[in-house]
Amino acid sequence: MSVSELAQILFASELQASAHPTPEEIRDAIARLQGCAADCTACVAQEAGDHPEAYAARMLWALKEVSRINLNALPA
Repeated sequence: MSVSELAQILFASELQASAHPTPEEIRDAIARLQGCAADCTACVAQEAGDHPEAYAARMLWALKEVSRINLNALPA
C-alpha cells in the first residue's frame, strides 16, 4: 500500500494526534483497519465534507506519521 493509502487508514482510526501515539500504536491501528481500506476512503471523504477545517490538519498529521514509521513492520 502507498503512503497516502496508509495515511487514509490512519486518518480513519481512533488515534488522535493530541495523544501522541507511538509508532507501534500507529502500526497496530493501521494493521487493524488495513482490510477496510474502502471504508476508510469513504470516511476520509465524509470528514472532508463535514469538517473541512479539521480535515487538512488531521490528514497532514496522518501523512507525517505514516512517513516516519517503519512500514516494513506492518503485517503483509
